[in-house]
Amino acid sequence: MVVFVTASAFTTAGTGYDIGDIATDFELENIDGTMVSMADYNDAKGFIIVFTCNTCPYAVAYEDRVEALNKKYAAKGYPVIAIMPNNTDVKPGDNMAAMKARAKAKGFTFPYVMDKGQKIYPQYGATKTPHVYILQKSKNGPQVKYIGAIDDNYQDASAVTKTYAEDAVNALLNGKEVSETKTRAIGCSIKV
Repeated sequence: MVVFVTASAFTTAGTGYDIGDIATDFELENIDGTMVSMADYNDAKGFIIVFTCNTCPYAVAYEDRVEALNKKYAAKGYPVIAIMPNNTDVKPGDNMAAMKARAKAKGFTFPYVMDKGQKIYPQYGATKTPHVYILQKSKNGPQVKYIGAIDDNYQDASAVTKTYAEDAVNALLNGKEVSETKTRAIGCSIKV
């Protein structure tokens, strides 16, 4: 009997952020050559941080939905920042040139930044692409309010019955607690 173990199986509890934790800001290179950080968004109420990439079929399946989240919520104070966490030596299809080409082809309206040196995704505890973190600004910094999947059906957007990320942002916009704070992210393991 052969047993396959994914890298995420070695992730121990307590690594990365939990609900209520304050996320450290980052400064990462965007596809347009500028550096992006949460501090750049003075008017934001929070953020939809999505760890994603070009090469994972799950991440690709969610691209239009990530774009829809940005179009729906950026103007309401919750912009998307997409972070590509993979090691590009292992996944050359996720290099900056490929990120630029993908963003242009898909018409991304959000920053698509690279976690060069892979320093940010471990802080968050992200293990998959896509993996979503909804943050709300607080006096202490951006506080983690939701961790997990975008919704409950990566294969078919029209068959989604639970919109976890949208539900979390809507709750925060309405001054309510997020009812479902953690779900299991479905996707490809982040390549180290």
